[in-house]
Amino acid sequence: MEEALKIQSLFIYPIKSCRGISVPQATVTQTGFQWDRYWLVVNYKGRAYTQRVEPKLALVESELPKEAFLEDWEPTKDTFLVVRAPGMSPLKIPLTKPSSIAEGVSMWEWSGSAFDEGEEAAKWFSDYLGKQSRLVRFNKETETRPSPPEFAAGYSTTFADMFPFLFASQASLDQLNTLLPEPVPINRFRPNFLVDNCDPFGEDLWDEIKINELVFQGVRLCSRCKVPLVNQETGVPGAAEPTETLMKFRSDKVLMPDKKARGKVYFGKEMVWNWNISNSEGKGSKTIRVGDTISVLKMMTSITEAAV
Repeated sequence: MEEALKIQSLFIYPIKSCRGISVPQATVTQTGFQWDRYWLVVNYKGRAYTQRVEPKLALVESELPKEAFLEDWEPTKDTFLVVRAPGMSPLKIPLTKPSSIAEGVSMWEWSGSAFDEGEEAAKWFSDYLGKQSRLVRFNKETETRPSPPEFAAGYSTTFADMFPFLFASQASLDQLNTLLPEPVPINRFRPNFLVDNCDPFGEDLWDEIKINELVFQGVRLCSRCKVPLVNQETGVPGAAEPTETLMKFRSDKVLMPDKKARGKVYFGKEMVWNWNISNSEGKGSKTIRVGDTISVLKMMTSITEAAV
């Protein structure tokens, strides 16, 4: 008998492009997991820093109180995001709402205002990166960062790249690792969900899945940038892998030979939470746990449809 699809691991990345946290459970919101990519490191012009240009961010660790991952938990004045990095003293960011606002924050196509986490955080990141920096927090009350409407109209995210959720499977990673000169861990690909008992790249064709009472819609395959080249344990970018190997069997040229090749490689499936049909109009628990089963409700017909 075929084993049910299960959630093997859940990951939250509190600060964009910094190290993720493996959590036993997470709360689903319309913009992604609670606390996922709520913070962003920016330069003196308010523009986002990511591992594409600052691979040292891979070594910045975040810690949140365990109770922060419980549904409906509210921060108190004694709760903090604790940030650590090699050679730096720990930085404590109060989880209560900051009073200061930074205008002119920008990431990719989006610009707007964000909460400013203050001078101590700015000095910490400036010292660590060796250049003027600030730490800002997404302001859900005043700002919306829409996902590309041609793919996911009506959905939005915080400081994630484009879409609220990224799924990947252990079997996909295992297959890739059999082809690589040296295996890589899943942290190269920074998913929110790591799924067990899936066929290799079976997640590609998920159109609609259900976890508990929550329904997720497939948006598209995740085309990868340079970040998978960065060793997340050392913060040092490699020259070729795993991208070079992925090019051989996961490029647009290979997967979609009838389309114009643009040199993209794919790993993982981008998805949104369809709150319109989940939870009977949004009632009920929005908590997802490691070990929960996944039901595939609808499949796409072809990889071309999945990649758009």
